[in-house]
Amino acid sequence: MNGVGNSVASVQRRRQMEIGGMSQAKSKRWVSDPRTWPQVRPVQRDPISNIYAFRISYVETARIEALRKVTPSNVLGVVRYDRSPEEPNGVGAYPVVCIDLPQFNGPPLAEEWTSNLPLSYHQADGIHCAMNDEVLFGSLQMEERQGTLLDILTYNAYRRLLTQTCALGYPHLLRVWNFFPRINCESGGLERYQRFCIGRHQALAEKLSGFPGTLPAGTAVGTMSGPLQIHFLAAKRPGTHVDNPRQVRAYEYPPIYGPSSPSFARATLQPSSSGAHLLIAGTASVVGHVSAHIGDPGKQTLEIIYNLNALIAQTEQLHGVARGQWSAQALVKVYIRHPEHFATIRDILKEQLPSYTQVLYLQGEMCRSELLLEIEGILGQEKTMELSQTVSPPLARFRQPTTSRHAQQDNSKLVSLPHSAPNSL
Repeated sequence: MNGVGNSVASVQRRRQMEIGGMSQAKSKRWVSDPRTWPQVRPVQRDPISNIYAFRISYVETARIEALRKVTPSNVLGVVRYDRSPEEPNGVGAYPVVCIDLPQFNGPPLAEEWTSNLPLSYHQADGIHCAMNDEVLFGSLQMEERQGTLLDILTYNAYRRLLTQTCALGYPHLLRVWNFFPRINCESGGLERYQRFCIGRHQALAEKLSGFPGTLPAGTAVGTMSGPLQIHFLAAKRPGTHVDNPRQVRAYEYPPIYGPSSPSFARATLQPSSSGAHLLIAGTASVVGHVSAHIGDPGKQTLEIIYNLNALIAQTEQLHGVARGQWSAQALVKVYIRHPEHFATIRDILKEQLPSYTQVLYLQGEMCRSELLLEIEGILGQEKTMELSQTVSPPLARFRQPTTSRHAQQDNSKLVSLPHSAPNSL
């Protein structure tokens, strides 16, 4: 046995010496210089892991057209952050959304949604969508006309959206993005965001099966200009809608925030054969239902990190997701109200977010006037990925949050939550 082992070790040593050019060939088995051997074909990965229903990346806007020419058949949609409208798409083209949200950092970026499953395209009733066997990516926009309140416009938009997704066989909303200007301005005695919430709530209550437990993750951000713009992801199979243990469910907010509560989930988990995506809703410096750290962008940023940690931990602990395996994809979008806060927020996030995270910084307005920023994200997990860190816990400690003007009218309903870092992820 020792003789065999020694023989194997000797052959290995001789091969290493030959490859390194350190000696002449010492084995008749080698009839040519190993450096001239053809390259060994790499072992293929599990084919399931190469199939993806959707994937998102931030791409330089200037490269979008070139990429489309190279891979024209794999694009679900593109979201651009500029005020210049895209050329109208013909029937068969994928949705292109142009949102007037100025970008803070680097060259202009667009959000590209792709899939390597066969795609088809559809346009009807103002809704433009691309779909495969698992998901549908769609968009619509509705112009505000004089005399029409935003709640009516929103109600009609969501009814159209739900009618089309159900008719096409994708009845389960996973994620919705909502954009419209002057979000904090008053209209008919209410904030425009409150009017938006009324219309959205009414349409979803009427048309969404399982409401409110099936509400999708959502974002609502105020733009510089433009119509009501909505883009969304729907699926043939339901996702799992995730709560944040540090926050009251948005659809259970007390009436001090408006006649209708915001109708969205904190996140949606969408498993697939190749892994999972966690679609994280717009997350602000809110503890319970109370805005925290009024006027302090740094502390609001750290509070959001606590909220993101809690949400990710909740997903991993309660929904059978492998702990920490989120490095397959990590995209974060940061909406900032005031340009002068950008550097502070960026520097904190550089320390707090994993190095592989793609971050896009945009100027936009939050749903509450006292909120200075909001962060949303998309995390991807593949079954073949190695363990890696997720959002790291904040490195700083800070005082108890300052309550907002909203909560002062409703102190009895404030949820008491421990103000400490959630479990390290």
